[in-house]
Amino acid sequence: MPAVTRALAILRLLGRHRTPLGVKAIARELELVPSTALHILRALVAEQLVRVDPGTKQYSLGVGMLALARTVLENSSFANLIQHELDRISKAHGVTAFGTELMGLEHMVVVALSRASIPMRLHVDIGSRFPALISATGRCVAAFGEYSPEELRKRFRALIWQNAPSWEAWWKDVGAARRQGYAVDRGNYIDGVTIVAAPVLGPRQAMAYGIAAAGLASQLNRAAAVALGQDLQAAAATVASQLPA
Repeated sequence: MPAVTRALAILRLLGRHRTPLGVKAIARELELVPSTALHILRALVAEQLVRVDPGTKQYSLGVGMLALARTVLENSSFANLIQHELDRISKAHGVTAFGTELMGLEHMVVVALSRASIPMRLHVDIGSRFPALISATGRCVAAFGEYSPEELRKRFRALIWQNAPSWEAWWKDVGAARRQGYAVDRGNYIDGVTIVAAPVLGPRQAMAYGIAAAGLASQLNRAAAVALGQDLQAAAATVASQLPA
């Protein structure tokens, strides 16, 4: 395994854990020789991508990651283009609206955000990461991605929901998303929260990004969810037409 690949594996591992890890734990989980892991960690610490606690000798992600993330977002055409639409939708519908970038079938990452002004709202941050097939955005990924039903079924089984839909119900929702151009999650992912999403399609009409909005179920009845879905769909089409080819 090349050194760069090992360094990335260490960064991803530290990103998955909420508590710091020692060299032995890192080496064991990634099947590395401890001395190799230590050598890479020292290089990452020197670049401030990883920090080490002098007392415990345990490692966690460093502030240098924030600088890199900020640069990525500042240079993201999608994040810059979608922000105006998110602000408009959030204000018009009283929801928290966010744009996501896909990482295959692994994850989606929130890259742009506009919070609702209402007292209660879904807590989402820039950089928040979710399973790619979860919630309303996940239904769009399945509907507008280039993935086989067999692959989607395998990934679906590993998802964690508060009120999990059956595969049959979820697959029916995927078909509806394909027909209407947006998807709705009514309390499946988070109890009491309705999430609506639309795909931002690339040149091959495959989903490249997502735009979603979340609000309380009591706030987003069926008619309100339909209106929100249509607004998200229109915003997604506007942004897609402006993205670089």
